[in-house]
Amino acid sequence: MKTKKWKLKKILKTIWILAGLLFTIWLFYSYESDGVDKSFLQTNNLVKVKGTSDYYLFEPKKEFKNVVIFYPGAMVETEAYVPLCRRLADQNIKVYLIKMPWRLASKGYNKPKDLHLFEDTSKNYILAGHSQGGKMAAQFVYENPKLIDKLILIGTSHPRDISLAAIEIPVLKIYGSKDGVADEGSIMQNKSKLPLGTKFVRIEGANHCQFGYYGFQLGDDKADISREQQQKETLDAMVSFIRE
Repeated sequence: MKTKKWKLKKILKTIWILAGLLFTIWLFYSYESDGVDKSFLQTNNLVKVKGTSDYYLFEPKKEFKNVVIFYPGAMVETEAYVPLCRRLADQNIKVYLIKMPWRLASKGYNKPKDLHLFEDTSKNYILAGHSQGGKMAAQFVYENPKLIDKLILIGTSHPRDISLAAIEIPVLKIYGSKDGVADEGSIMQNKSKLPLGTKFVRIEGANHCQFGYYGFQLGDDKADISREQQQKETLDAMVSFIRE
């Protein structure tokens, strides 16, 4: 009897481990970038594109004042945010799209400081992030309040475990009405942890995964608008906020 129980336990443990591995592989595949045109990563007469092991850099060839540092969502392939970052650069904004270790902003959110991206004090630095990237962008500002001039949080209910209510920089929060991961209720529940002057932009019909270019995300709802429309409204809100 003991031998049978031991064998059953071993079989169940093996099934559990295999299920976990398959789920992880599915997540990794689902969060791969999708539909990103190669032209977004090509230099042209307006924007110079550079890729390193730490980031993608989109740098306007004209004189610019604003620099955006962007954190991807957890497990999402960095390239999923290339279209949004490139379109920001097309608006004469320099953009660093940070490549996170293991695709986790929680493991690499201090990269901008480690890479000395804030050395040019004549520029305005805007930190932005989607989902967990937004959470860790908030964490970075909490720990380094003097380095960032503006903060943009996209599709995230954070800050939740810390409070940024006392920070003195402008904050923009963009969210979708159909976001099943960072739903509107959770976002408003944590509203008190942001400054009173925080600007909230609600995109009607937008969901979680369409803030990037990647597959379906577990727990998300189906969007009522196209990815292109959601991206356009996100871009417009960001550019307007950055230029204010």
